[in-house]
Amino acid sequence: MSGFRADVLTLFPEMFPGSLGLSLAGEALKSGRWSLQAHDIREHGLGKHRAVDDTPAGGGAGMVLRADVLANAIDAVVKPDDQRPRLLMSPRGKPLTQEMVREWASGPGVVIVCGRFEGVDERVIEGRHLQEISIGDYILSGGEPAALVVLDACVRLLPGVMGKVESGEDESFENGLLEYPHYTKPREWEGRDIPEILLSGDHKKIAKWRRAESERITRERRPELLKK
Repeated sequence: MSGFRADVLTLFPEMFPGSLGLSLAGEALKSGRWSLQAHDIREHGLGKHRAVDDTPAGGGAGMVLRADVLANAIDAVVKPDDQRPRLLMSPRGKPLTQEMVREWASGPGVVIVCGRFEGVDERVIEGRHLQEISIGDYILSGGEPAALVVLDACVRLLPGVMGKVESGEDESFENGLLEYPHYTKPREWEGRDIPEILLSGDHKKIAKWRRAESERITRERRPELLKK
């Protein structure tokens, strides 16, 4: 059994487990291969209305999550001896990579903070050692969808979740290339045939063809990966 534990701090805990409660991830969650707890940041809000944000210092549009409120929410979840990485989903963060995912999946789990509004007070990022992570160059309404992406990517790598180990080893980004094309029955569809090499039974030739196709697709779609 895996000891992977995920704690998510959010203003919308009802968004979890979401898609993670379905399919293989959901089955693994039910069987205890991993655990997930969503914590409501607003429980640590101030005053009668549980305020969690305030206007940005120096002026500007929108609101900012308060450092004191968010720090209290984090401290209620993360104990001093907790070695899990503390992630803040942020469009200005480091781009998420498969290498990061593999590292986290092999560890004790993650703590994920979901931002909202214009952002999070910089002092809590520094004071609670949050690692900012981005899932792409675009803006979401909040960090919750990004947190689901990170957890989905991690959970599917946990032992016993996906099934065959080869399922993960041959995927895009695992060997620095995008994945080769896949085919299945019927043999002919709308005038398009499965490449004969895949029906040959010659595994060496098939492996060579797949490698060449991976390189071709990577060269066409993500040439920067080849440079790496």
